[in-house]
Amino acid sequence: MTWTVPNILTLLRLLAAPGVAVMFLYFTRPYADWFALLLFVSAAITDWFDGYLARSWRQETRLGAMLDPIADKAMVVIALMVIVGYSPMSPWLVLPATMILFREVFVSGLREFLGDTAGTLRVTKLAKWKTTAQMVAIATLFSQGVFEHYFGISTMGMDPDLIDAILLGEEEDLMGLGWKLAAMHYTWYAGLWLLWLAAVLTLLSGADYLIKSLPYLKDDR
Repeated sequence: MTWTVPNILTLLRLLAAPGVAVMFLYFTRPYADWFALLLFVSAAITDWFDGYLARSWRQETRLGAMLDPIADKAMVVIALMVIVGYSPMSPWLVLPATMILFREVFVSGLREFLGDTAGTLRVTKLAKWKTTAQMVAIATLFSQGVFEHYFGISTMGMDPDLIDAILLGEEEDLMGLGWKLAAMHYTWYAGLWLLWLAAVLTLLSGADYLIKSLPYLKDDR
């Protein structure tokens, strides 16, 4: 195995995937949300960076080709698990997350079944777009958790009538409740829209892989 810089970055991204969940075990919120967001975004950036370096430096290896999709899937699956687990069980969140997880498991099983012929399922531009959409959606949903808890901290122990008066502009907003609530709602709906977009792209790329693999799934007669 060749431990080039791109391969090391890919390995770090793979190790960062469970780290996102660990943040919620050892830190209280919103610090856990902040650390998970920063770790996830940093890891997502390496997804582009390691591929660029591997191509530029001509350091593409079999180890990197094996680790890269595993790291991407681990990041997405674990991050979605954390987001769904710490969010209201809204069907608008759970359904696209389920679609994404189903596709990842299905394609992984398909690759394993095909074995040596799995090279026919090379990463396409559509698959790269769906990965990008997934990363942006997840980062946006993590940021929603940050705003949600800062709003909760700011309103802790505050009279509900006073909160309503502040949000209606009848009282001075010294705690910044207005922009915190707005940011909380905008990141939630933006994250959901992006996650649905990612889910659609995920299903399309999964269908593309299935169609390409059909000739290898026929029984010999």
